Amino acid sequence: MAAPSPSPPPNLLSPPPPNFLPDRASFLLKTCSNFPHLKQIHAKLIRHNLSNDQLLARHLISLSSSFGETNHASLVFRNLHSPSTFTWNLTIRSLSVNQKPREALLLFLLMLEIHPQFDKFTFPFVIKACLASSSVRFGTQIHGLAIKTGLVTDVFLRNTLMDLYFKCRRPDCGRKVFDEMPGRNIVSWTTMLNGLVSNERLDDAENVFDKMPKRNVVSWTAMITAYVKNRRPDEAFQLFRRMQDDDVEPNEFTLVGMLQASTQLGSLSMGRWVHDYAHKNGFSLDCFLGTALIDMYSKCGSLEDARRVFGVMEGRSLATWNSMITSLGVHGLGEEALSLFEEMEDEEGVEPDAISFVGVLSACANTGNVEEGLRYFLRMIYVYGITPIEEHSACMIQLLEQALEVNKVDSMDSDSNTNTSREVESTDRVNERLESWSQHPITFSKWGAD
Repeated sequence: MAAPSPSPPPNLLSPPPPNFLPDRASFLLKTCSNFPHLKQIHAKLIRHNLSNDQLLARHLISLSSSFGETNHASLVFRNLHSPSTFTWNLTIRSLSVNQKPREALLLFLLMLEIHPQFDKFTFPFVIKACLASSSVRFGTQIHGLAIKTGLVTDVFLRNTLMDLYFKCRRPDCGRKVFDEMPGRNIVSWTTMLNGLVSNERLDDAENVFDKMPKRNVVSWTAMITAYVKNRRPDEAFQLFRRMQDDDVEPNEFTLVGMLQASTQLGSLSMGRWVHDYAHKNGFSLDCFLGTALIDMYSKCGSLEDARRVFGVMEGRSLATWNSMITSLGVHGLGEEALSLFEEMEDEEGVEPDAISFVGVLSACANTGNVEEGLRYFLRMIYVYGITPIEEHSACMIQLLEQALEVNKVDSMDSDSNTNTSREVESTDRVNERLESWSQHPITFSKWGAD
């Protein structure tokens, strides 16, 4: 991004006409609801010599960012004369939150060169851009600059630094930032806890959790999820009871964790208890919770309950359809799984992905439906443009092996001479098919296990 233009001589700036003052412009910006309207207001500001008003410019940058129009936000910024630190910060943040972290970092480097005046908000915005671009090395340099400028004592900055280090797999650095904090808030403790959990340091996470002066639903849920992730479902349920004793209301993420714990225990009764708890406490059966219920009921052996949940859900995501299709296939209802897949294809806004076809091909494999399996496999590649993955490979090999076994069994019903002839012939046919697949643009070696 180019540097802002130098300030012109004051006598070149004429005062705004009395019929369009900054207060009126600010009102129009506050009521602006779309980008075309914003461009009209901006044009009016330019005509009335208000485009260099810092407050109005920040309004323009903020609104442009909210509409995803970062180019326009950058345009406003470039045309400012001597933007303030606040405006630099806002523009860096605008680029970062709109998935342009590298541009945000470049703007910060420009700020270092021509406006090296930072406040406690500058570095958190830059560190978030470092995280979004996985630039941990640049992040450590920002950390050093924050120490040099004396701004590192800010708790918000330290929380952001911890988040960067933990998410970039530098847990020791994150721990050091936490240990050196002169003061911590609930966000500090929760960031530390989540960071240790995500870096698979469960024992350290337990110690931090027990030392927390105050716990919120995020803290409890993070620890429950950690137990589930480490296949310790009994401890997840024990912690959930402690959470209730502390009068902390769970959220849907907590309940999904408890459903996963029920699945690991293979306990249909515990899963039903969680479902009943969700119903009695007013949780809506949305895509996230509903899909978790379908998965739990299916894996705990109650396909009928999974069907009922699927039937009454308020909305269905792709994950919901995939879960129900897979459940039907696993329970030996291949034809119903394929029928549901075709229903999903007709659903507006839902398109199958690789996981969808794992469910479909598994259903074909479980029912020995070789012809349909081959048809869906080709449909996946040529209609949906999905590259086969390892799970698809396993299903197709299983299908072709079944085809070979069927041919062998059929051959055994004939006399021995005919039997030998047909077996060789059928084996040759399967081998020819395998050879033809190996010559296909997408070969077994590409979609098989490496």
